[in-house]
Amino acid sequence: MTWIVGVDVGGTFTDIFAIDRASGQAFVHKLPSQPHDPANAIMSGIKALAEASGLALEEIEFFSHGTTVGTNALIERRGADVALITTDGFRDLLEIGRQTRPKLYDLQADHPPPLVPRKHRFEVRERLDAGGDALIPLTPEAIEPMIDAVRASGTTACAVCLLFAFRNGAHEQALGEALQQALPHIFVSLSSDVHPEFREFERFSTTVLNAYLQPVVAPYIEALSTRLAKTSPNAGVGINQSSGGLMSAATTARYPVRTVLSGPAAGVVGALRAAREVGRADVITLDMGGTSADVCLIREDKAGMSFSRDVSGFPVRLPMVDINTVGAGGGSIAWFDRDGLMKVGPESAGADPGPACYGKGGVKPTVSDANAVLGRLSPNGLLGGAMDLDLDAAKRAIAPTARELNMSIEHAAHGIVSIVVANMVRAIRAVSVERGHDPRDFVLMPFGGAGPLHATDVARSFGIREIIVPRDPGILCAQGLVFADRKEEFVRSTRLLVDDDGMEILSDLISALKRDTEVWFHHEAATRKLKDGQQQLTTIAYDMRYVGQNFELRVADSESTTSVPDIDHLKRMFFVAHDANYGFHNPDDAVEIINIRLTASVTEPEPALVGLAQAQPARSESSRAIFFEAAQSRDAAIFQRRALMPDQVIDGPAAIDQLDATTIVFPGDRAVVHATGSLVLELAA
Repeated sequence: MTWIVGVDVGGTFTDIFAIDRASGQAFVHKLPSQPHDPANAIMSGIKALAEASGLALEEIEFFSHGTTVGTNALIERRGADVALITTDGFRDLLEIGRQTRPKLYDLQADHPPPLVPRKHRFEVRERLDAGGDALIPLTPEAIEPMIDAVRASGTTACAVCLLFAFRNGAHEQALGEALQQALPHIFVSLSSDVHPEFREFERFSTTVLNAYLQPVVAPYIEALSTRLAKTSPNAGVGINQSSGGLMSAATTARYPVRTVLSGPAAGVVGALRAAREVGRADVITLDMGGTSADVCLIREDKAGMSFSRDVSGFPVRLPMVDINTVGAGGGSIAWFDRDGLMKVGPESAGADPGPACYGKGGVKPTVSDANAVLGRLSPNGLLGGAMDLDLDAAKRAIAPTARELNMSIEHAAHGIVSIVVANMVRAIRAVSVERGHDPRDFVLMPFGGAGPLHATDVARSFGIREIIVPRDPGILCAQGLVFADRKEEFVRSTRLLVDDDGMEILSDLISALKRDTEVWFHHEAATRKLKDGQQQLTTIAYDMRYVGQNFELRVADSESTTSVPDIDHLKRMFFVAHDANYGFHNPDDAVEIINIRLTASVTEPEPALVGLAQAQPARSESSRAIFFEAAQSRDAAIFQRRALMPDQVIDGPAAIDQLDATTIVFPGDRAVVHATGSLVLELAA
């Protein structure tokens, strides 16, 4: 059994990538998502892929999954009714939050209402000090009223967030055990498990979000695992985290908040691999799907990591791939604001009914409809012709917009595309220009079903001259899942000076973290026996800052994970990071450590994809009129990507169609086929 299957469920399509680890033979499949039952689309897609490829389902060795179930539940506010137990006097901390406004210059904009109404927030008599020592012990007499209150609330989940629990989780553990014993039907999330770090508001918010999502995600994961076990009884299951690593189904059920960027993070993993194949280390990714576009900056073969961000208006403090998301996808709807100006997104037509051109009853104008009208999508249909394209429906959807703007349907369609490109340009500026990076020093890597359609317009906005389109751009997130490592992060939150006394405390904390990783490795080995070529790796990083600073910098130590680094080494690493972020450092100021992070991972040799084997250059067998500009169309040669051979050169104007995406080569540009199957687009000056 050497088959590995990756499945990424997006808002519009479900993507499947399967590879034989032994031979490198790969198969892909794409089908419309079923938002009401994502697991059904997954099982249908796997069975269809098996029938088409001759793969026996019982031969699947491992199943990797990127899910949007938790993300969608949060966006649509379809989570559970949650109760919150906190320290006496801190009932309203979740609502008070930080003294920041969602929009700096909008005095009317409010934060979203808390996910736990005040009537379901309960205070327990207990108190720890900043060191984790009990000032007021938690007694059984204090616990009993909490159980009664949660029972009376009728909620299905409970978050327990006590003051300074990140230093000592004993009180939370006692409450959690009592709740589970008395109310076994409810889900319980403890902040000391979900997010054992300082900053009370962010810790509370992250834990509440976890409780909010548990009753939605846990049953889904359990049902999917059960169905997979029936068809592929020997397959292990891994769910992608926002950090880009896989976790078990059981861990996902306990910590669903870790999946809020599950799919996009997998895309970055796939992009890293595709960039290495063509020898590019500095890349800006553009993952444009049906509902959103996700961008990430890869510098020196490494993607940035973020430990704090807002998701649907709520702060989440967990390790995540540093992705900037904007509502710009193929299903993004064009509409007119009160000022009479046309906007595109963030509302999306999704998978049901989808864009009008899908022929499922959609009537609002979308980006996909605009691309259909402009000739950029193949009139033979999507998914290799398996899904018809209704051009007349697309024109009917855009016609009212064209009348409102007093222009032709094609001109209006070009305007829709231009606006969605501008939205993506702003997202890329946020991760590049606004952080001191010149986009011209990077190549652009578009993927997702709609990425290659718009890549040239985006690249030209920045002066980027080279675009890399992976071999299966519309399936890259699913492909990234296949190559993702199993990963777990362990953290200790503290506050210690980088001096002799601090190093003694640091030694004890690192030893405790190493014990945690050893337990995890033992569990992984017991669950899935290590095979030849697999490795157990640990990496360590420190959140550091100058004394008096409010925020930390993550400093990764590439030299040592087994012993305590010396003071000078720690400071040098911090000074380099401070220079990179702020342009200066002061060697005389005191430095402190706030968090120590030890990441454990199980890696295995990446299966090598079979390269291209075409003996003759593919010829254009047809052409179609494509509007590269609003004024007029150009006759473009049409190529089938599966027929291309290494080093083949395609001069624009041209369109390269494939099952999962369409790549547009503008007039004056050219595309060169790399030996790995990736397309290298060289843009004219």
